[in-house]
Amino acid sequence: MKLGILTNVMCNLSLEEALDYFHKLGIEMVEIGCGGTPGIHHCDPEELLHSEEKLEKFRETIHKYRMEISAFSCHGNPVHPVKEIGEKYDRIMRNAVLLAEKMGVDTICCFSGCPGSEENSRAPHWCTTVWPFDSVVALKWQWEKKLIPYWKEFCCFAREHNVSHIAIEMHPGFCVYNPETLLRLREACGNEIGANFDPSHLIWQGIDIPLAIHHLSGCIYHFHAKDTYINEKEMGKNGFFTMNSYDDKDRSFSFRIPGNGTSQSAWRKIIIALAQEGYNGAISIEHEDNTMGQEEGIRKSISFLKDILVKEQASDCWWKESIREYQKTFLPK
Repeated sequence: MKLGILTNVMCNLSLEEALDYFHKLGIEMVEIGCGGTPGIHHCDPEELLHSEEKLEKFRETIHKYRMEISAFSCHGNPVHPVKEIGEKYDRIMRNAVLLAEKMGVDTICCFSGCPGSEENSRAPHWCTTVWPFDSVVALKWQWEKKLIPYWKEFCCFAREHNVSHIAIEMHPGFCVYNPETLLRLREACGNEIGANFDPSHLIWQGIDIPLAIHHLSGCIYHFHAKDTYINEKEMGKNGFFTMNSYDDKDRSFSFRIPGNGTSQSAWRKIIIALAQEGYNGAISIEHEDNTMGQEEGIRKSISFLKDILVKEQASDCWWKESIREYQKTFLPK
């Protein structure tokens, strides 16, 4: 595994300044926002795709600080029922694919999106219940008429441009929000679909993170290092669906840096589960903790993660050979 970071956590700095800062802290990989919610502070595909000079300068800056790009991130809602909004995010995501191809990167991170409940809707409709039946009808329409057709075509586009990993972040409010919905989209649209596994969005749904990692064996393409603190009093009163406050101190859940939401032992179990499933990609810090400043949160996240990341393959363990020799003394030939 490699220590990574989503660069827009330091969007007050230029790309070069941010990379210099990350390099000195021991970061090995960078996830670069290129539109949508991660912004374009460090990377604007509309410029880079139309200027070889600017693209080459971008490439040289990444190499100068000996960084690898783990993914280009382009989170938005490409199936938004308002046509202009959906088309905007679709363009952003396609630009991310084209830029990834130019840079030799095989992964983009994004959301699945969420359509409306019918053809003339003006707002996305997140369907999560089997009663009343209106939601069942809406959900069937969303998947069959909007979501699956869109992602089948987008997977084909990504495949044509050598992007084999579309890492979808499971997030409430979008059609893919848990392992079950991710696997459903993957089965319908192709193996390009996988997870940008962000435990913070699953913890506040009550999902067991190591179990979810094992359930998604073979299709975790990227990982966000972000934790969630559960306010048991608020969760006990209203559950995680409540919209009583955007201020996280009054909410059922709050995003935290790794180890400050659940526990350090919980994070060790998460990393062990990833290692058991053969994940050796980026552990990418996404700092959205309102209890501390950006630099403090980054430093503390790095310090915590460096101690628990698995850096060596288990196959390199010297003791396995001696155990095999021992087994020969009593196992049938």
